[in-house]
Amino acid sequence: MPSPRVMGDMILLPNGAEVAIINGAADGTAGWEAASTPNYAPVIYRPDHSPGDRFEEQAATAVPRLYHSSVVLLRDGRLLVGGSNPHIYYNFSDVRFPTELSLEAFSPEYLDPSNDMLRPRILNPSPTGAAASVTYGAKLALKFSVPASARRRRRGGAGGGGGLGVVSVTMVAPSFTTHSFAMNQRLLVLEVAKTAAVRGLAGTYYVSATMPATAVLAPPGYYMVFVVNGHIPSEGIWVHIQ
Repeated sequence: MPSPRVMGDMILLPNGAEVAIINGAADGTAGWEAASTPNYAPVIYRPDHSPGDRFEEQAATAVPRLYHSSVVLLRDGRLLVGGSNPHIYYNFSDVRFPTELSLEAFSPEYLDPSNDMLRPRILNPSPTGAAASVTYGAKLALKFSVPASARRRRRGGAGGGGGLGVVSVTMVAPSFTTHSFAMNQRLLVLEVAKTAAVRGLAGTYYVSATMPATAVLAPPGYYMVFVVNGHIPSEGIWVHIQ
């Protein structure tokens, strides 16, 4: 890793290829007042990269978030970050790391504006509607668009496929995080059928994803489903599997 880290939070990112490592300290141990050097810089870990190229340090925060800090994945792909060194009680003065009640949003590289044209947008089921109800082993049809592909087609590109890379679908449990552990964290890469263009709608596609076969793979409940173009995920939709 680029720097030492204890009490860091690790979160699976929805593209299925990266892990965010954030919060914590460069020394010390878990417990009140037991760490003294905050690690301000998040790290992205890419396990499929070659050794020596798997960790990339990100822009640092200015807020020390030590023992008991937390991070959760949001539906839009950002990470919601909170916590500090909580002390035995709330303590806002006369300590090195006062209790911090603010929240921050960390945006991974896939949310950089340079990727906006490649980012899929799920059209159906609606991202703003009620959670889609699915059953084990069933097919979920997803209709999505890719702006770069639509632009290429309008300009006369062959087939309208520009901007569309390898399409995958991921299913992510909304985990609960505390004490540097993301309880019930789970990400599944679903089996998908070949992506098909929607006739008459430039840059719009259908993909069919097969839900997990049993509750062993995905316990009943709510999940976020993302369409991923290369390594760039869409905004997620909620599904309820039972």
